[in-house]
Amino acid sequence: MRLFSALLFFCPAVLTTAQTIDNNPDSSTRNIPLVVPSGVPLRVYLTKRLPKRVGEPVDAKLLEPVFAFDRIVVPAGSQVLGQVSRLQPVTKMRRASAILGGDFTPLHDAEVQFTTLVMPDGRKIPLQTAETIGLNTIVPRYPRKARPVQTQTGGILGMGKHQAQTQIDAAKDKLNSIADMVRGPDKKELVEDFLIKKLPYHPQWVRRGTRFDAELSQPLEFGVAAMNADSLRLLGTQPPPDSIAHIRLMTDLSSGTAEQGDPVDAVLSQPLFSADHKLILPEGTRLSGSVAFVHSARWLHRGGQMRFSFQNVDLPAGLTRAALDTEPQTTKTQAALASVESAGTGKVKVDEEGGVKATEPKTRFIAPIISFLVATKSADHDTDRDLGKLPTSNGNVGGRSLGGASGFGLLGMAASQASPMVGTVFGFYGLAWSVYSNILSRGSEVEFDKNAAMDIRFGGRIPIPAAASKLRASHPSAAPATN
Repeated sequence: MRLFSALLFFCPAVLTTAQTIDNNPDSSTRNIPLVVPSGVPLRVYLTKRLPKRVGEPVDAKLLEPVFAFDRIVVPAGSQVLGQVSRLQPVTKMRRASAILGGDFTPLHDAEVQFTTLVMPDGRKIPLQTAETIGLNTIVPRYPRKARPVQTQTGGILGMGKHQAQTQIDAAKDKLNSIADMVRGPDKKELVEDFLIKKLPYHPQWVRRGTRFDAELSQPLEFGVAAMNADSLRLLGTQPPPDSIAHIRLMTDLSSGTAEQGDPVDAVLSQPLFSADHKLILPEGTRLSGSVAFVHSARWLHRGGQMRFSFQNVDLPAGLTRAALDTEPQTTKTQAALASVESAGTGKVKVDEEGGVKATEPKTRFIAPIISFLVATKSADHDTDRDLGKLPTSNGNVGGRSLGGASGFGLLGMAASQASPMVGTVFGFYGLAWSVYSNILSRGSEVEFDKNAAMDIRFGGRIPIPAAASKLRASHPSAAPATN
């Protein structure tokens, strides 16, 4: 009877221990879920021209790989399918600008929704993205096909191989850049677009190569990764000085509306590793900072300026004590911009201190010069004198046609045939508009849309005040006092 009672007493403990060992046979490993959460953008580009019609099928490819925690789960070059879900009218400013240029087409923006992800091995994964409009960015040429990457077991090793191959491909791209400038793709399509848009009424489409940032409406799950505890020992620590991290903004930011002290939030789009390939910050790590300096664009094409940095680093919310045997904590740091992509109409330049300035190309002066030559040609009505003829009302057909096209497109060219003065008026109107838009008007603002890609450079460790350091040494559990 006593033996039976002892067995009843010890059996629950034995069963519990056995169950724990079965669920976690090796206490040095951690099971990390590989999930791409909702809100993460798929950076894709169109592989063919897209007519702006509701229901039109969309064929695109991933421009950049998709990461989950420490590895690639969807490689670049994967196919993404969808359709045009809705058409919406453009802004009144864009509509007025088009009419002033002789384009009376009721312009629309096509909103696209992606529904299927096709992996390199042929697997089709259903997905759902928010409706999104194409960006101003045109992929200059199609990226080379991505090499296969192990999605579940790649981890740090797979990431290292991928980065090495990316550097090799970048070197090859640099060697071919000069040739690409001469014989780059889509030159015929670019000329065709330019000519067709000169018509007063024309069909509309989205150009091949147009980039989209399609945010996921539902998360994508890719199983679980067994991580060795040693590979996570640097997780959440201070990144080494001068290390570069790839991030994306969580909110819009513009030098025209931002103010000094405004908060700036971002998230790590790719994991950050140490020199010995230990994970420091996983994908999804959040960074917060503030705007240090901002100056809006001014007249005479002087561009806007801005400077912001990040001071706080927080690990993803999903990393709990149960998974990592530690509580996620905020790390104090100092990180400034190293390079950025702009959503504005102009280019931006990053200085050594992380400041960003919108730059204006010198080629903008070419258009006013051409407009001046066209305007003077349209005003010259004595072109028949060199043929021994008297000037007539029908002279200078070519000059006034150019003047009409300069001021009001093909519609102005047709209207200028009614009278030489009409072509002259259109010619000088085109000159005035060109001088204003290229020389006198405001410069470009520094603009970053939500999900804009950036590279940041981490600085040195933030020093702890001496008093606080002594307090923590003598009382490790002491927390800083709050007012």
